[in-house]
Amino acid sequence: MTSFGDLLGPQPTLLPGDEDAESELLNKADPKQVAADHPTASIAWAYLAEAALADGETITAYAYARTGYHRGLDQLRRNGWKGFGPVPYSHEPNRGFLRCVAALARAAQAIGESDEHARCLDLLEDCDPRAAEALGVE
Repeated sequence: MTSFGDLLGPQPTLLPGDEDAESELLNKADPKQVAADHPTASIAWAYLAEAALADGETITAYAYARTGYHRGLDQLRRNGWKGFGPVPYSHEPNRGFLRCVAALARAAQAIGESDEHARCLDLLEDCDPRAAEALGVE
């Protein structure tokens, strides 16, 4: 059965995650070094984007978030995602990608890029209707 009640839709995509990057980040490693050591790990880019947003570095956050978003898309495709279908927020390894999408939405909104902001919100809704709220974006 697929998630979100669509019996005919694709199965949820559950990313494998990057245990080394996740462990390093949880152990307070510098996210810049983690991103350099594990450039395909969206979670490292999410940490960087969120920190840049918190510091008021919107353009830097946008760049970090966009990098993590694209790395996440690559991972999703390698794991069977066809550009649509559930990417559950409840599955921890999916959160790096989803956090990057949310950070990109925030950065896009901050610079007045309303089309990109709307696309990111739509993507979050398509991936998991609960993701935007969980990530605090609107």
